[in-house]
Amino acid sequence: MGDLIHLLPDHIANQIAAGEVIQRPASVVKELMENAVDAGAASITVNIKDAGRTLIQVIDDGKGMSETDARMAFERHATSKIADVQDLFSLHTMGFRGEALASIAAVAQVELRTRSRGAELGTKLLISGSTLDAIEQDACREGCIFSVKNLFYNVPARRKFLKSNETEFRNILTEFERVALVYPQIAFSLYHNDTETFRLPVSGLRQRIIHVFGKKLNQTLLTLDVPNSIARIEGFIGQVSAARRKGALNYFFVNGRFMKHPGFHMALMRAYESLIPADEKPDYFIYLTLDPSTIDVNIHPTKTEIKFENEGPIRQILVAAAREALGKAHAVPSIDFDTEGAIEIPVYRPGQEQAAPCVHTNPSYNPFRTSAQPDYSSADWERLYRGFEQDRTLPPDHPSRLPGPEGERMLFPETASPCFQYKNRYIITLLKSGLVLIDQRRAHVRILYDCYLSNVRQQKSVSQQLLFPEIIECTASEAAILPALTDELRGFGFDLSPLGNNSYSINGVPAGVQNRAPSTLLRELLDNALEAGSAMNERATETLALALAEAAAIHSGKMLTVEEMESIVGTLFSSEASRLTPDGKPIMSVLTDDELAKRFKA
Repeated sequence: MGDLIHLLPDHIANQIAAGEVIQRPASVVKELMENAVDAGAASITVNIKDAGRTLIQVIDDGKGMSETDARMAFERHATSKIADVQDLFSLHTMGFRGEALASIAAVAQVELRTRSRGAELGTKLLISGSTLDAIEQDACREGCIFSVKNLFYNVPARRKFLKSNETEFRNILTEFERVALVYPQIAFSLYHNDTETFRLPVSGLRQRIIHVFGKKLNQTLLTLDVPNSIARIEGFIGQVSAARRKGALNYFFVNGRFMKHPGFHMALMRAYESLIPADEKPDYFIYLTLDPSTIDVNIHPTKTEIKFENEGPIRQILVAAAREALGKAHAVPSIDFDTEGAIEIPVYRPGQEQAAPCVHTNPSYNPFRTSAQPDYSSADWERLYRGFEQDRTLPPDHPSRLPGPEGERMLFPETASPCFQYKNRYIITLLKSGLVLIDQRRAHVRILYDCYLSNVRQQKSVSQQLLFPEIIECTASEAAILPALTDELRGFGFDLSPLGNNSYSINGVPAGVQNRAPSTLLRELLDNALEAGSAMNERATETLALALAEAAAIHSGKMLTVEEMESIVGTLFSSEASRLTPDGKPIMSVLTDDELAKRFKA
């Protein structure tokens, strides 16, 4: 029997590695931007065409490479970041695996033009599918120009399963923002199909966040800056009033690297306990700086999962720092024990009552009653409504009649299906089989969702024009998705006009939502669309209908009239899907007669 084990050829090994490292165009942008940062660039420009399918180009003014370095850079596990195993525990660079360029070259056509600082000529290198096609001298600028063309051209299955251009470009924006947010000392630019999306000048940390996400964010950020022997925690957290259900900006960075850490997120949420609803999240941008030897970033090729040696103490520091910032912003009530010089407030003490001034009043006086109006202040109300009681025709065995010591009395108002509101959140009404409890907000969401979908499909949506159009400045992510949703939004009744620079004029909104701020309503819809991600492409109308229904529906805690409750119940029961919301949440709970009988069983 012959030997079975053999080494894989380099091009196959590189494609296997590319399956982990290069998952989509955004992965290429991330790897090339991190290499540019490690090269000491002061300015980085990213050019994208067709959401990365046709071209991904990253231009930097870093230290560049020699001809030998340029050739070696595309070999597997070739890196300048580490030399031995000990370097893995003291990483100060973004990259260190030496897999990115080899993986990119395995699934794309790559052109590299580079010149090291002080060199007279640079190098031009062409690679296709891990095969070196050409290498020659080139009169290029100092730094590097990486041009990645026709991504996945030799892996048609991978190229076929790429999402729409809007989805892929949003993922590119996400990776771009993660790098740009942590390096404000570097100027960044991003162009998509020759249109400028970002131009971020060198700035401070707060200014960089504002340049990326808009000026309105500046008023809601609270500063964190906690130096500590374990870790330095700095950055910003959002005010309590700025918390939101969807679209919250949550970023953790450690030693200049973006990371995802559910433990730190939960620790930060502890600082907001009892300050915001459980389903809302604040914005935060947290930057941790600590000894590289106390963390391990070599867990996953994406390098977003990191292990901490002192995770417990860092959590405690994070909670304390957030609570201190919220306290300084008066989000957390405090008690002032320093009473020296304070104004004396009278305190009631039993036995020390003072005689109150004598004031004579007429208890029967009513300023709204004329002399011709009778005085009902001491009337016999039972006698007053006796006529109404005589007109009741309900049978003795009606569920709303209960025996009492003074004969039969009415528990429910005279309606076919009496409705009650419990804690301004639930509607209680009768069924043939028992009682039903209905969540009023979820019921209204279902009703509005069905109504919006019906109007859109029948082209009956009505737009309410605004007397004064409102201007909304979108973030880059919102501006990337808004053009693809223009037709759907118009179908619901929105009237939008592009103004340039990611700004839009809201001229009209769907009828029935005039009580909501137009810009806030539109931003909520965009947040829902961003959260839906790739699912938005297949179910854009349904996703927007649900988002609009959730934005326009009544909230828990609103007191309803009997007519409003009856309208909700009647409309809900006429729906084909009355038991669940469009996103699968239960709307009602039925308490049957049998269950009631068991509860009162002796």
